Amino acid sequence: MRFVEVNLFGVYVAPISLMMVGAWRVTIALRRVLSRFGLLRYVWHPALFVFATYIIVLSSWVLIVAHWSSPL
Repeated sequence: MRFVEVNLFGVYVAPISLMMVGAWRVTIALRRVLSRFGLLRYVWHPALFVFATYIIVLSSWVLIVAHWSSPL
């Protein structure tokens, strides 16, 4: 597996930082949907649930990118 830097407006950034921003946006959207329908109140600890969701989304993206970039 090989991650290469991404040129973002002339600044080289690590690809994991872009994945972290994307995972955070997905987590925020999911949190808003759950809050809108009142499902977040059934969770024991909402902040812990949101953090765990963020970690799951981020690790899933890393695994998917690692699988795509590995030679067959």
